[in-house]
Amino acid sequence: MNTPLVSVLMTTYNHEKYLRQAVDSVLRQKTTFEFELVLGEDCSTDSTPVICREYEALYPGRVRVVTGSENVGWRANYRRTFDACRGKYVAFCDGDDWWSRDDKLQRQVELLESNPRAGMCYTGFTNYYEADGRSVPDTREQYLDFDRLLLSMSVCNCTAVARRDLVEVYYNEVQPHNHPEWLTDDAPMWLWFAAKSRLCALPDDMAVHRRLPDSVSHSTAYRRRMAFCDSLMDISEYMDSRYGGRRNRFRIRRHRSSVALWVLSFNGGLKEYIERWTLDMRNTPLLALCPEGYGLLVKKILFRTGLRL
Repeated sequence: MNTPLVSVLMTTYNHEKYLRQAVDSVLRQKTTFEFELVLGEDCSTDSTPVICREYEALYPGRVRVVTGSENVGWRANYRRTFDACRGKYVAFCDGDDWWSRDDKLQRQVELLESNPRAGMCYTGFTNYYEADGRSVPDTREQYLDFDRLLLSMSVCNCTAVARRDLVEVYYNEVQPHNHPEWLTDDAPMWLWFAAKSRLCALPDDMAVHRRLPDSVSHSTAYRRRMAFCDSLMDISEYMDSRYGGRRNRFRIRRHRSSVALWVLSFNGGLKEYIERWTLDMRNTPLLALCPEGYGLLVKKILFRTGLRL
């Protein structure tokens, strides 16, 4: 196989129930160019390694497996899988997501090839809720600018195709391995791309993001959900400080607080709500002038006492 134009980066760990669907959706792509699938397998304890080797044997040169002798964790696995990618472009799809259109790669690469200043292209997507089998199209606006992406990350990892050389620059410049407190590597990468290049988007739903009931980003435990949202805003504040001149600092902190208080207006006790609100105002005194803290407190009290307006 000649050097591919596109490398599809797919990390996987204990995905035996989902991996075939993900891999098959990539291999079904109809393109006028060569592409490869690089499977980053992190010593799964189920049959995921067997499935990876099976595809590698069936599609020599097209599918390559990257692994090691011991589990290295999601961040290191992601990086070593990227390092193995050979294409000019890297497309992303986790082992539990899948692509729903067989022209996805072709259309995104054509758009990037015709827009040399664009560093990344993403598409619309559908959320699939594993717990009950619901499919819900994501209806958020597709943002292309740094300031709005800081507060609402509309890029879903399984929809993105990026220039490999820029991903390399991102890793060298931001060094996400030095930020173990970040609970995702996707958001900082796309924020960096928005700050350092142009983004483009296709509105069509071309991928499906599987929402598992107790993942880090979609946990049913409200404190875990809050921790993930707090981490996203930590990432946004870091990126705004480094690339945005801190012009969005208050907006980010207000959004962080509003999301947490919204969650706590439904969950936990009144004491937990007051403690979080007090902490946020101590860190950012101007939040005392924002109405949402007071309004959500009233809502919390009404729900706590069983009253309804």
